[in-house]
Amino acid sequence: MNIIFIGDIVGSIGRDMIFDYVPRLRQKYEADLIIANGENAAAGRGITKRIYDDLLHAGVDVVTMGNHTWDNRDIYDFIDDAEFLVRPANFSEEAPGQGYTVVEKKGKEIAVINLHGRTFLPPHDDPFKKVDEILNEIDTPLVIVDLHAEATSEKIAMGWHLDGRASFVVGTHTHVQTADERILPGGTAYLTDAGMTGPYDEILGMKKEDVLYRFKTNLPTRFEVPKQGRAQLNGAFIQIDDETGKATHIERIRINEDQPFQFQK
Repeated sequence: MNIIFIGDIVGSIGRDMIFDYVPRLRQKYEADLIIANGENAAAGRGITKRIYDDLLHAGVDVVTMGNHTWDNRDIYDFIDDAEFLVRPANFSEEAPGQGYTVVEKKGKEIAVINLHGRTFLPPHDDPFKKVDEILNEIDTPLVIVDLHAEATSEKIAMGWHLDGRASFVVGTHTHVQTADERILPGGTAYLTDAGMTGPYDEILGMKKEDVLYRFKTNLPTRFEVPKQGRAQLNGAFIQIDDETGKATHIERIRINEDQPFQFQK
């Protein structure tokens, strides 16, 4: 099973990268499943129904979320019907939407689980306990986990917690791709952070002038996502054994002005 995971989509620049590159990435890697984190897709804050539909139309199979899940109020109108939209499973039990979904590719079921970290972020239910509960509910060895978390240590801990029980554990939220991709001893592919897909010359996707002003003055500043400029796409490609769910290969995907896309099968 060939799977691509794309890091946090930020604003219209990030969405344009999805529209431009997802078809090419699917062809290059012969991808069976493409997952993308979309919690910043709407101007850096949440997602809308139109954007969700556009991402699916572009070729994304499953959209995961994070701490900005509820930033656009209209998500309450469609999230319960969005089969391929997954918000963190360890949100309140009263939260609408689903914490995981199971999709079928090549006659095999693949579970995609979204979790939310608790270190340096608003408190939620225990993601370690919640993922154990979900694994007891599903009946497939092919499992992808997106842990949307701030702390590197929490992400690494989740990787080891799920080693041998998940096919791929990937971190999102910090918007900076890490270079620690590996396959753990139990067969779980791991990457601390997939990086982001959006503005290339800004600070974590936000206009650098605004962020610099906040750092220099410590005064309240509204951060905005630019609507034009150079772009980047970051993520990872994973190969998984269809029968065992064990990862056999992982490599980072990094596309930007300095590292252009190259099509080589």
